[in-house]
Amino acid sequence: MEILSQMWSFLGLLTVLQNVLPSQILSLLHSFYESLQDFFSPFAYFEIPEFNDYCGVDVNDLYRHVNLYLNSVNPATTCRRFTLSRSKSSNRISFTVAPNHTVHDSFNGHTLSWTHHVETVQDSLDERRSFSLKLPKRHRQALLSPYLELVTSRAEEFERVSRERRLFTNNGHGSYESGWVSVPFRHPSTFETLALEPQLRQQITDDLTAFANGKEFYHRVGRAWKRGYLLYGPPGSGKSSLIAAMANYLCYDVYDLELTKVSDNSELRALLIQTTNRSIIVIEDIDCSVDLTADRLSKTKRTTPAKGSSRDEGEENGRVTLSGLLNFTDGLWSCCGEERIIVFTTNHRDNVDPALVRCGRMDVHVSLGTCGIHAFKALAANYLGLESHPLFDVVESCIRSGGTLTPAQVGEILLRNRRDAEVAIKAVISAMQARILGAEREPIEYEEMAKSPESVERGLMESPENWETSSPGKYVRKKRKEGGSVTGSGSSWEKKVKFLVRLRSLTKSDSGRRGC
Repeated sequence: MEILSQMWSFLGLLTVLQNVLPSQILSLLHSFYESLQDFFSPFAYFEIPEFNDYCGVDVNDLYRHVNLYLNSVNPATTCRRFTLSRSKSSNRISFTVAPNHTVHDSFNGHTLSWTHHVETVQDSLDERRSFSLKLPKRHRQALLSPYLELVTSRAEEFERVSRERRLFTNNGHGSYESGWVSVPFRHPSTFETLALEPQLRQQITDDLTAFANGKEFYHRVGRAWKRGYLLYGPPGSGKSSLIAAMANYLCYDVYDLELTKVSDNSELRALLIQTTNRSIIVIEDIDCSVDLTADRLSKTKRTTPAKGSSRDEGEENGRVTLSGLLNFTDGLWSCCGEERIIVFTTNHRDNVDPALVRCGRMDVHVSLGTCGIHAFKALAANYLGLESHPLFDVVESCIRSGGTLTPAQVGEILLRNRRDAEVAIKAVISAMQARILGAEREPIEYEEMAKSPESVERGLMESPENWETSSPGKYVRKKRKEGGSVTGSGSSWEKKVKFLVRLRSLTKSDSGRRGC
């Protein structure tokens, strides 16, 4: 009772002093108490407020990074209360440490802790938030800087992976505040589902990984942190799917630039400035978007311009020129951002101006063609769920004999017959056999052939000199002229027919072995 009475007396004295002493003296005494406490405490404390100023305008990025870092390390085992939330720009649930709760962490063998302080501002509904970092005082010089660098890098990586990716396209108003409109980017293509040969897939993923981790390298050698890709190949070879797989692999946004909507070079530069870091800028069908090669032809035919009229003719006509596009990809304006990939696609590589595809602008040239055996197996695994099948050997023989199809053609056949794997693979073999015979079928006729593999067999039983390709993919009998002979390379046709009849027999024998 005596101790309690002394404590009450001491508290009463403090209350009297608080009411009597001026606020300056009370603040000085409070500071002296905190200094005395810090002197005897073995820990050092660092406050990280939500805003850099008292007006609440300038957001403190370090506060945001700490919040993201605590989400990435999942401190559920060291903290008992969290605040859950999900924003429109993210596809996952995030959590924040509840007010006045502590999360423990470890770094270089030392224990550190984060405390989330939330205080209500007097005479206001606003709240003042901050994180307090506690670490050993003896090792604060060796721990603070490297630990905060780890927090920042881990937070940026977590933000890149967890945020919702967007697909942007230019709206024709690049000179305004925002020349882009966007929708959520949810393309399902990945390198695991892409129909690529294993060696090419590995080369592309290794190059993308080295680029994403090459910030220090690009700064050290004095190059802009960007990379150019040229994807070329026939329609349906998977160029757009590869771009989507690259975006999903790196977790980048995609900017689909439509050059026909860009009025001039100034608008093109404005669009480039508005793009964000960690993005892929795509110009599809670069040889068809604008007539860039005409710039060189017009310059060679044009006489020397008079003094004061040195502007490019395309600039005078108000359109995008080759010079403007070159500055966009490799000029000074291309350094207005970091960690960007520029992708050109074309169906005909020879039609692209050589200045656009030289080294330094398009660093990686990827040729996408028809399906190889590994790409076909990837498609069969995706569409049919097959890892192996006896007819795969027949497909490989057709591919080696020149009966190759694009991934889009193979995927369409497999998709149409996905309920029966046997019928689907036979339909692909029939289409490949027709390709070996030189049949360039229209889509409808191609579909009919894929539905009926026996149609090719009926054609194989006829003599090759009685065939005529009156229209792509259709074979009709030739009418012999009186006293005349049928023209054509009979020997080459006979070799192809013998090979295809042999493939057909292999297909039949395989079906017989399995009781089909």
